Amino acid sequence: MSGEIKHEWPLFEVFVRAKRGLNHVHVGSLRAADHEMALHHARDLYTRRNEGVSIWVVRSDDVVASGPDEKDAFFAPSGDKVYRHPTYYAIPDSVPHI
Repeated sequence: MSGEIKHEWPLFEVFVRAKRGLNHVHVGSLRAADHEMALHHARDLYTRRNEGVSIWVVRSDDVVASGPDEKDAFFAPSGDKVYRHPTYYAIPDSVPHI
Protein backbone atom coordinates (compact mmCIF):
# COMPACT_ATOMS: atom_id res chain seq x y z
CA MET A 1 0.00 0.00 0.00
CA SER A 2 1.21 3.43 -0.87
CA GLY A 3 1.94 5.76 2.05
CA GLU A 4 1.76 2.95 4.63
CA ILE A 5 4.04 3.46 7.61
CA LYS A 6 5.66 0.36 9.05
CA HIS A 7 6.29 0.34 12.78
CA GLU A 8 8.64 -2.22 14.25
CA TRP A 9 8.39 -3.24 17.86
CA PRO A 10 11.46 -2.35 19.90
CA LEU A 11 14.25 -4.86 20.32
CA PHE A 12 14.80 -6.35 23.79
CA GLU A 13 17.86 -8.16 25.13
CA VAL A 14 17.07 -11.26 27.19
CA PHE A 15 19.10 -12.47 30.20
CA VAL A 16 18.36 -15.75 32.01
CA ARG A 17 19.62 -17.04 35.34
CA ALA A 18 19.90 -20.83 35.14
CA LYS A 19 20.01 -21.50 38.91
CA ARG A 20 19.79 -19.52 42.11
CA GLY A 21 23.14 -17.98 42.96
CA LEU A 22 24.36 -17.82 39.36
CA ASN A 23 24.61 -14.70 37.23
CA HIS A 24 22.10 -13.77 34.57
CA VAL A 25 23.51 -14.58 31.12
CA HIS A 26 22.57 -12.95 27.81
CA VAL A 27 20.73 -15.59 25.80
CA GLY A 28 19.36 -13.62 22.87
CA SER A 29 17.13 -10.84 21.62
CA LEU A 30 13.50 -10.49 20.64
CA ARG A 31 11.01 -7.85 19.53
CA ALA A 32 7.95 -6.99 21.60
CA ALA A 33 5.47 -4.16 22.00
CA ASP A 34 6.39 -3.55 25.66
CA HIS A 35 8.33 -4.96 28.63
CA GLU A 36 5.50 -7.24 29.74
CA MET A 37 5.16 -8.82 26.30
CA ALA A 38 8.95 -9.15 26.07
CA LEU A 39 9.03 -10.99 29.39
CA HIS A 40 6.30 -13.41 28.29
CA HIS A 41 7.94 -14.06 24.92
CA ALA A 42 11.34 -14.51 26.60
CA ARG A 43 9.83 -17.12 28.92
CA ASP A 44 8.30 -18.96 25.97
CA LEU A 45 11.44 -18.80 23.81
CA TYR A 46 14.29 -19.22 26.28
CA THR A 47 12.94 -21.25 29.22
CA ARG A 48 10.72 -23.87 27.59
CA ARG A 49 12.41 -26.78 29.36
CA ASN A 50 12.72 -25.18 32.82
CA GLU A 51 16.20 -23.86 32.02
CA GLY A 52 15.85 -20.75 34.14
CA VAL A 53 14.74 -19.41 37.50
CA SER A 54 14.79 -15.71 36.57
CA ILE A 55 14.52 -13.63 33.39
CA TRP A 56 15.54 -10.04 32.72
CA VAL A 57 14.44 -8.14 29.62
CA VAL A 58 15.99 -4.79 28.74
CA ARG A 59 15.25 -2.60 25.75
CA SER A 60 18.32 -2.71 23.53
CA ASP A 61 18.37 1.07 23.14
CA ASP A 62 18.63 1.38 26.96
CA VAL A 63 21.81 -0.73 27.11
CA VAL A 64 25.01 1.30 27.32
CA ALA A 65 28.34 -0.46 26.91
CA SER A 66 31.97 0.34 26.39
CA GLY A 67 33.40 -0.35 22.97
CA PRO A 68 36.56 -2.21 21.96
CA ASP A 69 38.25 1.10 21.12
CA GLU A 70 37.80 2.21 24.77
CA LYS A 71 39.53 -0.87 26.17
CA ASP A 72 42.63 0.92 27.44
CA ALA A 73 40.69 3.65 29.26
CA PHE A 74 38.20 1.28 30.88
CA PHE A 75 40.46 -1.62 31.78
CA ALA A 76 43.78 0.02 32.57
CA PRO A 77 45.35 -1.18 35.83
CA SER A 78 43.89 0.56 38.83
CA GLY A 79 47.34 1.65 40.09
CA ASP A 80 46.99 4.90 38.20
CA LYS A 81 43.52 5.49 39.65
CA VAL A 82 44.44 6.42 43.20
CA TYR A 83 40.86 7.35 44.04
CA ARG A 84 40.06 3.62 44.03
CA HIS A 85 42.30 3.01 47.02
CA PRO A 86 41.03 3.69 50.55
CA THR A 87 44.33 5.38 51.44
CA TYR A 88 43.45 8.18 49.00
CA TYR A 89 40.77 9.51 51.35
CA ALA A 90 41.41 11.27 54.61
CA ILE A 91 39.34 9.81 57.45
CA PRO A 92 38.42 12.37 60.10
CA ASP A 93 39.45 11.57 63.66
CA SER A 94 35.77 11.61 64.67
CA VAL A 95 35.09 8.53 62.54
CA PRO A 96 35.55 5.32 64.52
CA HIS A 97 37.87 2.61 63.26
CA ILE A 98 36.37 0.94 60.21
